[in-house]
Amino acid sequence: MAADGLVLLSRDGGVATLAFNDPERRNAMTEAMGEAFAARVAELSRDASLRAVVLTGAGRAFSAGGDLDFIQARAEAGRADAGGRARGRNREAMRTFYGLFLAVRELHCPSIAAIHGAAVGAGLCVALACDLRVAARDARLSLNFVRLGIHPGMGATWTLPRLVGAAHAADLLLSGRTIDGEEAARMGLVNRCVERDAVLVEARALAGELAAGAPAAVRGTRAALARAPHVSLEDQLAFEAARQAECYESDDLREGLAAARAKRTPVFRGA
Repeated sequence: MAADGLVLLSRDGGVATLAFNDPERRNAMTEAMGEAFAARVAELSRDASLRAVVLTGAGRAFSAGGDLDFIQARAEAGRADAGGRARGRNREAMRTFYGLFLAVRELHCPSIAAIHGAAVGAGLCVALACDLRVAARDARLSLNFVRLGIHPGMGATWTLPRLVGAAHAADLLLSGRTIDGEEAARMGLVNRCVERDAVLVEARALAGELAAGAPAAVRGTRAALARAPHVSLEDQLAFEAARQAECYESDDLREGLAAARAKRTPVFRGA
């Protein structure tokens, strides 16, 4: 398959949908797919009219995780030169690989993972890197790194505790066990849990809700949420005040106030 066919892009107004597209391999994450994904994200990042992105997988899975052939090649190189130059090359290869798929974090608008079927290992990590997640009740989610004999990667040990807390993160990462969408919702790993056939519909509806917000306010809110765990309350108050001061200068705030007074739906234009 041509590299540009590994990640499909469709558009409905201000909402874009990206789909991993290697269904025969349950969307296993290869370098080629990662490069195609990063290129799609870069393309979308240049589009000022974009308001939200939905990420899904073609076929019966969101993503079965890292490509086993890729992992096997790294393992053979590591054993052939244990502790030597291969270790440094493997470290750099993995860091580059992470960056391709975690490019989703560089989008200027909210992202929503629509999870059906399997979301395993690195595949689930990409969903965790999105702002929000919608999962099928019967989805199978797992961070199975330790069961493969490898340390977690792709940001798993950073994103998961922030979403579900230390206890749930330790449970999932140390055991590598599989949970369904309902358990994932109970622990806060996903935001919404629906029937399998409704996952993409629900994710796109949620994207539409996010797209209806004032773009500058939404971008600022995403930035505020990302920085909040690392700063003091005083620092965060200063950040909020600065972003609100910027919004006071915008046409969108004027529109929002007018709509609130008229009891109508605002139409934001990103200005």
